[in-house]
Amino acid sequence: MRDMANQNEQDLETIYRARFAGKTEYRRHVWEVLAAYFGQWIPREGSTLDVGAGYCEFINQANGSTKYAMDLNSDVQSHANPEVTVLLQDCSEPWLLPEGALDVVFTSNFLEHLPDKAAVRRTFVQAFRCLKPGGRFIALGPNIKYAPGAYWDFFDHYVALTEWSLAEGLSNCGFSIERQIDRFLPYTMSQGSQPPVWMLRLYLRLPFVWRFFGKQFLVIARKP
Repeated sequence: MRDMANQNEQDLETIYRARFAGKTEYRRHVWEVLAAYFGQWIPREGSTLDVGAGYCEFINQANGSTKYAMDLNSDVQSHANPEVTVLLQDCSEPWLLPEGALDVVFTSNFLEHLPDKAAVRRTFVQAFRCLKPGGRFIALGPNIKYAPGAYWDFFDHYVALTEWSLAEGLSNCGFSIERQIDRFLPYTMSQGSQPPVWMLRLYLRLPFVWRFFGKQFLVIARKP
């Protein structure tokens, strides 16, 4: 089992280093804008966890006086800022955090990489346990309704999700759905062009445009 876990970690490192090669600086600027946008739901003095933190572009710039980055890829340790605590673990296993420790759990383009929906559900259960009453679960990810073929262009995509299936899964784990948007951001930053960051700022201020370009959902749920 240890050999298999080590192999999975090596696979992750290889895939992501190749996928995001040459895009690090651009992605950091993009996430600077997105972290500011999501800040409207994240307390400045709260505790924030980024599940599937990757290269920590979000959590390094996010609100929160206490910040955590969770990932199975050990590369996360070299990208997390000093104030970010790294949790190097499988998110579908019990989290190394006490009950009610978090104000926000955030995840972006990650749940589809889990092996199956049972693992997704176990992740929801852990998030619910670790969130304070009133805490939020914020999930951004590709909507298979709007990228049905391209969704499978990534070797490590396993779980097909829509805004409805994600919201239903969260509701079944005790969450109440606060916001459910089927079309939010365009599909991916890891392939294709790199439009100027000012265009992203403008895009976020024009929700009617999302209907034409958005292929990722945004679901925000709250623990009662």
